[in-house]
Amino acid sequence: MYIFTFLLSFVIVLISESTLSQGWKQLAPGMDLQNLAEKNHGKTGDSHITIVRIDPDLWELVFMGISQSGEKSGKTAREWCRSYKLTSAINAGMYADNYKTHVGYLRSKDHVNNSHVNNYQSVMAYDPKKDKKNVPFRIFDLDESGISMQSILNDYNSAIQNLRLIKKPGINLWKQQNREWCEAAIGEDKDGRILFIYSRSPLSMHDLNQELLASGIGIVAAQHLEGGFEAQFYLNQGDVEIDLFDTYDAKSNEDNGNAEPWPIPNIIGIRPRN
Repeated sequence: MYIFTFLLSFVIVLISESTLSQGWKQLAPGMDLQNLAEKNHGKTGDSHITIVRIDPDLWELVFMGISQSGEKSGKTAREWCRSYKLTSAINAGMYADNYKTHVGYLRSKDHVNNSHVNNYQSVMAYDPKKDKKNVPFRIFDLDESGISMQSILNDYNSAIQNLRLIKKPGINLWKQQNREWCEAAIGEDKDGRILFIYSRSPLSMHDLNQELLASGIGIVAAQHLEGGFEAQFYLNQGDVEIDLFDTYDAKSNEDNGNAEPWPIPNIIGIRPRN
């Protein structure tokens, strides 16, 4: 589904108060949580951006979707985690009207969800090929010299193309606009760590990028995953459980009463490396 029809957010969080303090809180080796207080917060929401920082040397990034599992319907991020023993999950990206196909290129090892490369300029790559000495996770800009989808696939077994938010090495390319929405995104920091990002308040993408770049988390690249009702983030680690989703429809200017997140067909998740 496309992002622009659903604009405002509501959040459900199951989390101890200690995790809401400023700065990083370690949840497990290689996994840290921070709730960023927005400097210029949106009109609604609680004015926080939830960030989970993940060391890809300790945690495996995985794609799960109904095109791969063979299931007839999607699951919420929480259900994907529980069904496939994932610690955390977030949207893999926007999907087509058939409720299955990712809108950009998507390959997860031997499984190809969509072989078509569109005009989106951001590609996350993971699962480096064993004969290549590459970092375990990287976000590439397709408009950089020498970078193409084929060059990425020469080095990595998995790649997901999405709409770009931040271009390396930390450039906000979005012009200001009036449209705002809650946002699920993925980023890379200066040390090559994965950033799962969920904006709790509706923001323009220009403002979200500015908040992230000014936050001090070291973000150098990011791509849009989803916005509005479909945007979800779930994490369950130790005594911390977080379930974030949207139930407010700005188009009708009222809460539609949804008490649960919508099922989604594709997610990216993490689990500990063996």
